[in-house]
Amino acid sequence: MKSVIYKITYPNGKIYIGKDLTNSINYWGSANDEYIAKDFSDEKRLDMSIRREILWYSETVDFTEVNRKEIEFIKKFKSHLPEVGYNRNKFKLT
Repeated sequence: MKSVIYKITYPNGKIYIGKDLTNSINYWGSANDEYIAKDFSDEKRLDMSIRREILWYSETVDFTEVNRKEIEFIKKFKSHLPEVGYNRNKFKLT
């Protein structure tokens, strides 16, 4: 697996869809910190688990195709909607 599209699920059930062109085990996305911080009190931050799932992967596709797949999954999971997820600023979903 070289390029992946992943879904991060936070304890509140909201999600973030992202891409990683290297499939780094330590990469957890670049969701907007401010959006996430508003949803978690100091107490909730003391102990929380976050899940990362690989939704799609490829060894051979180019950057353009990975971007297209990322937008496809953002639309599919509706993670651009504030009540669903944290992909609010990343893309124009037209």
